[in-house]
Amino acid sequence: MQQLDPLWDELFPAEQARIVALLVERVDIGTDGLNVALRVDGLGGLAREMLAGGIEAAA
Repeated sequence: MQQLDPLWDELFPAEQARIVALLVERVDIGTDGLNVALRVDGLGGLAREMLAGGIEAAA
């Protein structure tokens, strides 16, 4: 994830949205706060893409 941080601003908004969709399963907003459910399998897929250079190629 640290590799993604400096690259984030260089990505097109559509690619940012795709990454968020890979990582976030659900967001619940209520009076008691915010609850974000992450996709564990999405994190692994994103890591594999980054290792293969897929994210950098999209920027």
